Amino acid sequence: QVQLVESGGGSVQAGGSLRLSCAASGRIFSVNDMAWYRQAPGKQREMVASISYGGITNYRNSVKGRFTITRDNNKNTVYLDMHSLEPEDTAVYYCNGALTLGIDSGTFYYWGQGTQVTVSS
Repeated sequence: QVQLVESGGGSVQAGGSLRLSCAASGRIFSVNDMAWYRQAPGKQREMVASISYGGITNYRNSVKGRFTITRDNNKNTVYLDMHSLEPEDTAVYYCNGALTLGIDSGTFYYWGQGTQVTVSS
């Protein structure tokens, strides 16, 4: 079964740091673009950061300079290092990955189950 499994969420005080991980597992031919999204209560899900297979990154403005997205292609894993966390960063964080399941297969987008990040003031 193909899935994305996240870990690393938790509760921190403002100014603290957390590292999120997301590992793709199952019968996967390749892992292409990957991204982190978040959804706060009562708000729409929003893209936080994305990274291509070659390492090109993109961030939403509010996290630039504080968050860093990286990936380990050998482990099919993407990371999100979050520093200088603010209460406004409180949300459920979701991993999203574009996965190709076979050499003749198309590319499909998968979501992780989400991990809670809570930042207290």
